[in-house]
Amino acid sequence: MIVCVAVVGHQNNPLYIQSFTDADDALKLHHIVHCSLDVVDERVNNPKKSGPTLNETFLGLLYPTENYKVYGYLTNTKVKFILVTTDLDVKDADVRNFFRRFHAGYVDAISNPFHEPGKKITSKTFAEKVSTIVKSFGFSSTG
Repeated sequence: MIVCVAVVGHQNNPLYIQSFTDADDALKLHHIVHCSLDVVDERVNNPKKSGPTLNETFLGLLYPTENYKVYGYLTNTKVKFILVTTDLDVKDADVRNFFRRFHAGYVDAISNPFHEPGKKITSKTFAEKVSTIVKSFGFSSTG
């Protein structure tokens, strides 16, 4: 089950964070997302030590915690997508598919002429699209 998704700008500023759990977990998930940025920077700046090449946008499993697994994705504009899940047996293909769909929704949201680049994403349409993608991911990973 996906518990949190985040969009982080190229200067590590949070553009969008949505948690799908209780309110008391929101701060903990925000902290997990923030900590994952160090792992993303490490993988981007030292591509030889980690698996993916520079033109690979899917960063894979960033790190597991006791209760969560954190995955990352980097766009061409250095915007980072972070996914936090409680599933311990998630397939990389499912996560790649999630990020592909999430990226498409993100592009639609920032293509809005009223959206200011680098500012938080406040679009209700984007939030609804993210919720739909998260719900569909939950069904596909259990079946």
